[in-house]
Amino acid sequence: MANFTAANVKELRERTGCGMMDCKKALTESGGDMDKAIEFLREKGLAAAAKKAGRIAAEGLVESYISEDGKIGALLEVNSETDFVAKNADFQQFVSNVVKIVADKNPADMDALMNEAYPENGLTVAEALREKILTIGENLNIRRFARYEGPVSAYIHGGGRIGVLVQFEADNAVSGKAEFAELAKDVAMQVAAAMPSYLDRNSVPAEVLEKEKEILSAQARNEGKPENIIEKMVNGRINKYYTENCLVDQVFVKDSDYTITKLLDAKGKELGGAIKIKGFTRFEKGEGLEKKEEDFAAEIAKMTQQ
Repeated sequence: MANFTAANVKELRERTGCGMMDCKKALTESGGDMDKAIEFLREKGLAAAAKKAGRIAAEGLVESYISEDGKIGALLEVNSETDFVAKNADFQQFVSNVVKIVADKNPADMDALMNEAYPENGLTVAEALREKILTIGENLNIRRFARYEGPVSAYIHGGGRIGVLVQFEADNAVSGKAEFAELAKDVAMQVAAAMPSYLDRNSVPAEVLEKEKEILSAQARNEGKPENIIEKMVNGRINKYYTENCLVDQVFVKDSDYTITKLLDAKGKELGGAIKIKGFTRFEKGEGLEKKEEDFAAEIAKMTQQ
């Protein structure tokens, strides 16, 4: 009996771009383990690196807040059960209020955020959330947040489907210029579009790099390459991995003549000071969450029995 379902085959196809039979074989060989099936397909040279996100299914909103002086930024994801609620003005105002609390109060973690004062009726954030659940009539969840200090930029795409927050390092004389604000927004848009996993090569965990090398080595062997040139091939392909997954090594989406590093260097010289990226966060609404699938026939049968 197979350890996977048709839905697993569909997901693997979506994440790798491989054919149905190859996906079935990979899931069979891996005992239904999705990550191992992806590795199997990559080792056979059938798949490129799998898409970072799984199925994006949960609804809700990603929102950002930047202080007036551009020195503090926050990013927040709040989930709802339906897209209809995400378009509700009351829900949107709640999300806006909470992301501003994140920026102003700098909570250490989710528990600290939930205990912060909400700007209405003397409630805490947790109490305000429970009130919104009762008022709106859906389960709501404050899922995650990020906060940075020191020149920051944010970008929200698709009406709150994707949100990005980027932290920079630059002198006040540079970060106060309109050209810097434009550059910062371009970098935030780059993160939204190109989905980097890491800031730079030093940010890639050693275990991730080793696993990538193992996969690339197996891939080269399966292509029939001799052992004495596999190492050189792997090193070349690892460089490609960096250019795809590390933000500063990526090709600038708005001008392919530049990498992000070269863009920052050029703009720094133009504006009279060095510009560096210190960190970034990218949230995609519902990333990694499974949406509840309603079985209306079963629901009606249950109601009838009651």
